[in-house]
Amino acid sequence: MPEPLLDLLWRDRAAAPVGRRRGPKARHSTTDVVTLAIEIADEGGLGAVTIRALAQKLELTPMSVYTHVNTRDDLLVLMADQAHARMASTPLGRAAWRTRVRRVADDNLALLREHPWLLDLDDPRTALGPGTIAKYDRELHAFDGTSLDDVARDAALTFVLDFTRSTAERIVVRPATGVFAELWEQSVAGLAGYLGDDFVLAQRVGRAAGESMGGPYDAERAWEFGLARVLAGLAELEGLRDAPPTA
Repeated sequence: MPEPLLDLLWRDRAAAPVGRRRGPKARHSTTDVVTLAIEIADEGGLGAVTIRALAQKLELTPMSVYTHVNTRDDLLVLMADQAHARMASTPLGRAAWRTRVRRVADDNLALLREHPWLLDLDDPRTALGPGTIAKYDRELHAFDGTSLDDVARDAALTFVLDFTRSTAERIVVRPATGVFAELWEQSVAGLAGYLGDDFVLAQRVGRAAGESMGGPYDAERAWEFGLARVLAGLAELEGLRDAPPTA
């Protein structure tokens, strides 16, 4: 009988069931399978992660892979939780809450840069895993020293993570600014000719922004601007508005 997903997620802490016979040691562990799946996803996206592909690389049968992960959907949850467990995290220390929240946002952006496939994965069951719970607990501490209640603390963290994920979708998949810069320079004069005296404000602002960014959009600049607005918005929350730094 396949192990429940919860037991697979917590496999490092789970005790062996009473009465289970000791058999020959498996050639690969569940962690081996999950680690390889993450490597495949990092290289080719979630679409490249198939049970058949894993079986070929591990020199196992597809049925043998299923004994480790139950289903492909369960595998994706295991991958996300392991990525969360192993993500690099900047110590929050005793800095002011704004600095701690920025560190959380920056760490999550780095995680999504490293594993872009996480942007295509939205399975609430990931919340059951030890890596995800540890990540959640660590990031909630960004609001230590404030008077936010538990519900507001959760909502504030969700707000930050939602902004990070949304912006990361542009940063991770955007074409390199340098690649578009040459096309922008070649096109701007011709575009002005087509526009003539129409859309004066759009032309003026677009020209200024385009010259500054080397294109119509700069995801990195949008990140800095947006994160500053997120922090400013959080500062209006009761409990954060006048919270002193904990340093």
